[in-house]
Amino acid sequence: MRVALEDIARISVDCGFKLHQALGPGLLESVYEVCLASSLMDRGLSVERQRPIPIRFNGLQFEEGFRADILVEGMLLIELKSTERYAAVHAKQVLTYLRLMDLPLGLLMNFGAPTVKDGVRRLINDYVSPYP
Repeated sequence: MRVALEDIARISVDCGFKLHQALGPGLLESVYEVCLASSLMDRGLSVERQRPIPIRFNGLQFEEGFRADILVEGMLLIELKSTERYAAVHAKQVLTYLRLMDLPLGLLMNFGAPTVKDGVRRLINDYVSPYP
C-alpha cells in the first residue's frame, strides 16, 4: 500500500510534535534523527537515514554530494536542525536538496525552537497540494 505524500507529511509533523513534546529543545540533531526515524517506522513508514545523494554537474557525477537526514517512503525529505533560530541558508539547503533529488516536498524541522509550530517549515519544489 502506497501512502499519499500529504499523509506522509502529516504523520511526520505529528511524530515531530510528539518527539519535541517528550524530549524538548536543545539536544543534538543526531538524537532527534534517530528518534524521529524510529517513530516514523513505528507508524509503518519506510525510512532512510543519512542517504547519500549524488550531484551531477558538467557530465560528472559525485556520489556523495550531500546526505539527506531522513527520506520517508522515498518521497518526503526531512532536514533536521537543532538551533535557536533558522538561518536563511537552512531553507535554501532544503530547496537545493529537493531540486537535486527531484522531490516535490520537504520539511525543515528545527527542534531547537521553543515549539514545534515555530520549528516546522514546509518547502516545495514544483508541488501543488491536492488540498485547498
